Amino acid sequence: MTTETVRPGPGSAESSGVVVVGAGYVGLTTAVCLAHLGHRVGCLDIDSTKIEQLRQGRPTILERDLDHLLSEGLEANRLRFSTDPAEVMPGTEFVFLCVPTPQASDGSADLSYLKAAASEIGPLLDAGAIVVNKSTVPVGSTRVVERALGRRDVSVVSNPEFLREGSSISDFLHPDRIVIGSECSEPALRLSRLFSALEAPVLLTDPATAETIKYAANAFLATKVSFVNAIANLCEAVGANVTEVAVGMGYDRRIGMDFLQPGPGWGGSCFPKDTRALVHIAEDAGYDFSLLKGVIAVNDEQYERVIMKVVRQAGGSLNGANVAIWGLTFKADTDDLRDSPAIEIARRIVARGGTVHAYDPTVSDDVPGLAITVSADPYSACERADVLVVATEWREFGALDFAKVGASMTRRSIVDTRNLLDAASLRSLGFSYEGMGVRLPRLP
Repeated sequence: MTTETVRPGPGSAESSGVVVVGAGYVGLTTAVCLAHLGHRVGCLDIDSTKIEQLRQGRPTILERDLDHLLSEGLEANRLRFSTDPAEVMPGTEFVFLCVPTPQASDGSADLSYLKAAASEIGPLLDAGAIVVNKSTVPVGSTRVVERALGRRDVSVVSNPEFLREGSSISDFLHPDRIVIGSECSEPALRLSRLFSALEAPVLLTDPATAETIKYAANAFLATKVSFVNAIANLCEAVGANVTEVAVGMGYDRRIGMDFLQPGPGWGGSCFPKDTRALVHIAEDAGYDFSLLKGVIAVNDEQYERVIMKVVRQAGGSLNGANVAIWGLTFKADTDDLRDSPAIEIARRIVARGGTVHAYDPTVSDDVPGLAITVSADPYSACERADVLVVATEWREFGALDFAKVGASMTRRSIVDTRNLLDAASLRSLGFSYEGMGVRLPRLP
């Protein structure tokens, strides 16, 4: 079908039934939001402990407003959770596949969970049902799902998600656009009516284009972050202030302010996986995506630049140094540790002989595979520390008592990878402060 932008037409107040397969970040957000829009939603997951917790109205992930919408859906009997497909599939019109597609060592996506889910639900689908690929999947994955379903009387369409962790509920209910990829217009239009309550343009296109849009969007955002990190490094070299440079760039409407904040590098569940997957997709198609390879290389180099700052602040070596790290999640307002720059920084400090005590508001247990100590509060993490590294931009870190912090440290040294703290006030307290993209003048 040709690509066109439409507004969703009027739909019924309640759908014939929706099932969401997978209760992770994308699946749970999709389930509670569709229930909030008035649809009857069943959510499936193989994790019985997770399902029981959700039945009790207790969120399994940290997301703003999730607890409210979860309780609302359960109380209205529009939302139910199960581990048994046969319990929720009868009468279902739309099935959203929101299962993991982890990255293989070569950058490709592992579709085994997707195939397994499709194979399991295939025999249970009503004729005319629409199966929706919501997971981030390689170009051509609608064909993979069609084969796994083994049904010619159902349709498979692509509906990629554009959700940011920490604000996924708001992103779902107030989207910039809704993308639907289908070989035929009829299932695409039916699916668009499911979102009729949302004020957003709907882009109807073919599956390959829809799948590529998701990868292209994340790759471009990752490019912006790597670019501003490279500019931050340049600013340090020439004595410019990257914060002001980014503001000057962001006022250009062609560029915008978003994703122009320097930091330790990008991470999380999407950017690392999607950028490498897009490079792999390009290679399979015979194209050397050298620009995106450079974006990834800049991100990898950024970790080492942070380590060099920590080494300087520790007195020239990390061997035997005690380092405090504030923040372990890949960004604030989420409890997700996947591909977190903070975790990578901690791993490299340990590899150089340093000892790490870390604090994060959402982390209370040890991090598997990482030889660090998780502290109960930010102050205890700093006791006898040679350097404090601010690795995640939790706002609460900026409001702490830094006189108390400094009194417990062996050296008053801070590396602020998020430019979160007030450098001037810290220097007045005797701290040696190093941020990202700003070369501070020497103290008199």
